[in-house]
Amino acid sequence: MNHPIRVVLADDHVFVRDGIKSLLENENNIIVVGEATDGQEALTIVASEKPDLLIVDIRMPHFTGIEVVEKIRQENTPLKIVVLSMHESEEYVLKSIKAGADGYLLKGSSKEEFLKALHTVANGGKYFSGDISSILINQLTNGNAPLNTEKKRQLDEELVITKREKEILQLLLSGKGNKEIAEALEISKRTAEVHRFNLMKKLKVKNLIELANKAKEYSLL
Repeated sequence: MNHPIRVVLADDHVFVRDGIKSLLENENNIIVVGEATDGQEALTIVASEKPDLLIVDIRMPHFTGIEVVEKIRQENTPLKIVVLSMHESEEYVLKSIKAGADGYLLKGSSKEEFLKALHTVANGGKYFSGDISSILINQLTNGNAPLNTEKKRQLDEELVITKREKEILQLLLSGKGNKEIAEALEISKRTAEVHRFNLMKKLKVKNLIELANKAKEYSLL
């Protein structure tokens, strides 16, 4: 992204918004272009400002953060969205991802992690705090029942997951973005993107939560 990352902040607590703005004020490549105190205002400002990135709290009046994400995704816009929350419960995390959030960050995160998350998401990746990534893994592995014969036969007939795609799958479900996957596997970012696209196309999924569910269903890891 050549131009500064244009950000809208949505949180009903002014001190939270002021804290984020203070954190970002010395960043030359990030600019706050709007602030919202509730979900409805967030949607209005996003529509008028057309930012690159929305940072949204979960608990707000006049639409929760999750509802805001859902409504924005219905518009099929390229806007990147990071949910910033004090809640690390599995329910909130999975609902946010299912709604279409590109990242989930806890309010207690360090400045370094916060900035890393914003840049990762703005550049097309996904970012989830370490604790959040473990929730995704738990969602995938807990209660994993043996694959029945009929589903195993169906999987064998419909698709074959390569060793590389399994590596991509594992990294995706640990919260890694395309750049981090490329670095981990020592391949180009473009190659990582192609593998990711092919994997999600094979499994007929659109987001991480669907990917986790499908991988669990077919015991891919």
